[in-house]
Amino acid sequence: MIFDHIKNIGLYKGLTPAIDTALDYIAKVTPEVEIGTYFLDNGVKVVISEYTTRLVNEKGYEAHRRFADIQFCVAGTELVRCKPLAQVEESIPYNPDKDVARYTDCPGADLIVGEGYFLLVFPEDAHEPCLAVGGVQAPVKKVVVKIPVE
Repeated sequence: MIFDHIKNIGLYKGLTPAIDTALDYIAKVTPEVEIGTYFLDNGVKVVISEYTTRLVNEKGYEAHRRFADIQFCVAGTELVRCKPLAQVEESIPYNPDKDVARYTDCPGADLIVGEGYFLLVFPEDAHEPCLAVGGVQAPVKKVVVKIPVE
């Protein structure tokens, strides 16, 4: 897992061509980006969405096997709870069509994504996004970048 401010994005360049493509994208994306799904070079997929953060994420933690995710709010902030995959209990088995397995909700590291901070989670990182910061629901506009790791 990598959690850092966008001003430090250069520290993470050179890991893989796909991660470089993803980092270049989030370094330039603005709040004016259109909602939708976009495909970039190196198999990178971008999903832009808007929603209101939740007090509880009924789905719990999630983890992926074929993709790493960059979570980046271009407007608003959300809490993303993270925990090593080895420390969570599977609640819904892996679905290869959706590249996701679900895990029970439990305490983890609470990270505030927004205001220039991004989160890069790998397949060994369970993460629970979309949560309200400080228990106050608020709108966000979020960029999720799916980076192939296979």
